[in-house]
Amino acid sequence: MLIREQNTNSASRALNWLGRYWFRALIILIFLYAFQQKDISVNVGWNPVEPVQTMSIAHSQSISSTPGPKPQRKRGTPPPGPEREKWLRQQAYIETYEAIAKSEMYNYGIPASITLAQGLLESGAGNSTLAKRNNNHFGIKCFSKTCKKGHCSNFSDDSHKDFFRIYSSSAESYRAHSKLLSSGRYKHLLQYGKEDYEEWANGLQKAGYATDPSYASKIIQLIKDFELYYFDRD
Repeated sequence: MLIREQNTNSASRALNWLGRYWFRALIILIFLYAFQQKDISVNVGWNPVEPVQTMSIAHSQSISSTPGPKPQRKRGTPPPGPEREKWLRQQAYIETYEAIAKSEMYNYGIPASITLAQGLLESGAGNSTLAKRNNNHFGIKCFSKTCKKGHCSNFSDDSHKDFFRIYSSSAESYRAHSKLLSSGRYKHLLQYGKEDYEEWANGLQKAGYATDPSYASKIIQLIKDFELYYFDRD
C-alpha cells in the first residue's frame, strides 16, 4: 500500500508540473526535434556531395593549368642551287652558338635571336677572316690607344679606326657583344625586352652599329628565315 501511495503521489506531482509548465515543455520538445532534423540533414546532405565538388574543381584547375606543347623551331630544308651551301653553313652556325646566345640572353637580357642574327651577318656564319683569326664574331672594334700585344689587330690600313678586337674564344666574343649592347648608346634597347626583335634591329641601326642602311632589315630577315625568335621564348 505504501508503494502504491508513493507512485500515486509521484504521478500526481508530475501531472501537476506538466499542468503548470506544459508550454515550456512543448517548446523544449519542439526545439529538440528541430535540432535532430537539422543534424540529420547535414549528415546526409553534406558528406556525399562536398568531396565530389572539391575533386571536380581540383581536377578542372589541374586541366586548365596544364601547359600545352611548346612550339618548336623548325630546322627547315636547304634551298636548291648555289644558296644550298650558304644555308647549311648558317644552320650549322646557329646550332653551334645557340646555347651561348641563350645564356647571354639570360644574363644580359639581349634577345638570342638578335645575337645569333648579328653573328651570322657580321661573321659570315663564322667564315670571315675576322671570326677565324680574331674569334671576333660581331665586328667589334678597338678604340684604345694603349693596347697591349694581342689585344687587337689591323685589317685594312694604318688608321686605328680599323683595329678590331682579338678574343681568346668565340664565347669571349659573345660576352663582349653582350656587354657592348647592354651599355652606352645601346643600353636603351633593353626596354624592348627579349621578344621584340624588330625594335632591337631598328634600334641597333639607328644607334649606328653598322653603316649599312639595310642592316636592320637584314637582321630581321635572318631571324624570320631561320625562326630564331623561338630562342627568345626559352
